[in-house]
Amino acid sequence: MRSTRPDAGRVLVVEDEPALLRALQINLRARGYVVATAAAGSEALAEAAQRPPDAVLLDLGLPDTDGTEVIRQLRTWSQTPVIVLSGRTGSGDKISALDAGADDYVTKPFSMEELMARLRAALRREPLLAPGPEFTIGSCLVDLATHKVSRVAGSDGEPVHLTRTEWRILEILLRSEGQLVPASRLLAEVWGPAAVDSTHYLRFHMARLRRKLEEDPPRPRHLLTEPGMGYRYQP
Repeated sequence: MRSTRPDAGRVLVVEDEPALLRALQINLRARGYVVATAAAGSEALAEAAQRPPDAVLLDLGLPDTDGTEVIRQLRTWSQTPVIVLSGRTGSGDKISALDAGADDYVTKPFSMEELMARLRAALRREPLLAPGPEFTIGSCLVDLATHKVSRVAGSDGEPVHLTRTEWRILEILLRSEGQLVPASRLLAEVWGPAAVDSTHYLRFHMARLRRKLEEDPPRPRHLLTEPGMGYRYQP
């Protein structure tokens, strides 16, 4: 059996069949994964929002909703890899799941070793979202790799402190350089899907980010608001 580091990642298993759920828990934990479980779609979405996983193993036949709908809802605020586990063998079911945003589709019954290989492959794709180059906002240099901000103009690299929430908002905007990021996506990714209507959260924290990073906060050049739509990082 392939050994895996103790910090292999957090996996959310969404499965209502107790025997299979138990087998998945044993095999994942033996390989060093932290395992969270859910037996219904609503429970899975709540768990993913409260404790974001590194990957999701998802059964389609859930008692409260179809797994495809779970994928669609998850994709409104998260890009976590999703591997479908299903007894449905029809091409239509596979296409629907993949079109909804699934990363892979494994048909039951399956080899546990094959599933673990597919999980490792899905997690290896995560470096595509790895920290990129440094970003400049006014006189500040933002380094996503080290989670550090320094004020470089007219100083000796004076550090700028950002709260955890400010970092999460800023990172999403920087990774979407030049693109509009809907307010609903920011709210869902930072505070969870239940907060998608709480736009005052974003207004408050964006104002703080501008005061810390922009040279002229009332007239920002980089952290822009698109009224009624969302926010944008403009280089």
